[in-house]
Amino acid sequence: MSDTMSHISSSAARGAQTAGAQARPFAGKTVAVVHAAWHSCGSYQVNVSQIAAYKALGARVVSVAMMDDLARPPPLGGRWPAYIEASRDIGADRRFYSGAPFSALASRLLVDGWWRLIHGDQASWLIELAKRAPLPEGFESESIDFIHANHYFTLPFAERLMRGRKVPVVLETQDIQARQYVLRNKGGFFIPPYATYGGMLEVELAWMRRADLCAHLNEEEHRDFQKLLPELRHALIYPAVASAPLARGRDIIIVASDNYANYMSLRWFLQEVMPFAGDARVAIYGNIDGAMKRRDAALYESHRALFKGRVDDIGAVYANAGCVLLPTVEGHGLSIKAVEALSCGAPLVATPLAFRGMQVDPAKLGNVALAENARQYAALWREAQARAVSGEAAEPERSDTRRLYEDAFSPEAYARALAMAAAAL
Repeated sequence: MSDTMSHISSSAARGAQTAGAQARPFAGKTVAVVHAAWHSCGSYQVNVSQIAAYKALGARVVSVAMMDDLARPPPLGGRWPAYIEASRDIGADRRFYSGAPFSALASRLLVDGWWRLIHGDQASWLIELAKRAPLPEGFESESIDFIHANHYFTLPFAERLMRGRKVPVVLETQDIQARQYVLRNKGGFFIPPYATYGGMLEVELAWMRRADLCAHLNEEEHRDFQKLLPELRHALIYPAVASAPLARGRDIIIVASDNYANYMSLRWFLQEVMPFAGDARVAIYGNIDGAMKRRDAALYESHRALFKGRVDDIGAVYANAGCVLLPTVEGHGLSIKAVEALSCGAPLVATPLAFRGMQVDPAKLGNVALAENARQYAALWREAQARAVSGEAAEPERSDTRRLYEDAFSPEAYARALAMAAAAL
């Protein structure tokens, strides 16, 4: 187990213990955390924290990863080897893997899924894949007492895991996915008639109605789903995000994973902010470099030296930071990378959208500089770099952003919220 995972698990355990015996509703139970087979992104960090919190609340926890594409049987072929290698710190007591095999094309997948996908209906495509994901090898020996599913599209697969038994299901939504699909479709190649937001949303809502409790990660998401599904039970539970090491260096960094919103934000940064940056410096970490190469090779090549790619020890990157840049101009839902930045206690240069989904006024955070436009962002970036180089930054453990992280997004806070939600079931 990595040092980061050890820290998460021990912190979550302390948080649960301080709440007393009533905060351990899963003692003696087995919880299945069902999630997409993603790594190196905010959703993966959420899954890691879920597993740690349930273990802190007394459960034995199994991870069940579902591939969101056709794939050879795990652990061979396609994206499986890379996923398994990159997710060794997930922290589960046992791990399982599944995904729709290529043989599913011989079923109605071409009609029910692929035909809709080529029109941009990613909502239906993922549901049809999940319906065809087989029971993972070795899962027959498991007796599951509780399921924590992530994203509506894992629910058909989660129902297969029940094997005819009635098992309580918490669905963690992690944003309205139909919004993400509309955004993602802007950068894809589809044919008319194009899938609509309303049509994809209805697929999402229909499956959500099967959950016993819907947990939402941010204020906007919680409010919107309450209006859309008033008959369901809802809970606002901010995600626990692994604390990054405290920032005590002088580097200026951006950390971003490969998704379309991050690509759009980084494109804005490179095209609009950089011309005003002068000698300001920055290093860009994470697999966002892959998105830039695919979507705008010329822009990537012109700034190639800034991209450091995915690194095995992102904690060391935060530890050496003197400032974190959050140039966010696209995206919905809570930004996990923004919460990571809060936790390290470094000065932040951000756009207001970086704090979406948080019940906080970022202008009141003493170590946050907010920019409304590209020219202002570049100026604040240069000022932050000057302070970082001179060593003027305040102690990170005493920063406003670190305190916000501890109060709202720490493993202790998440374990308490999960215990309360479990009591309702």
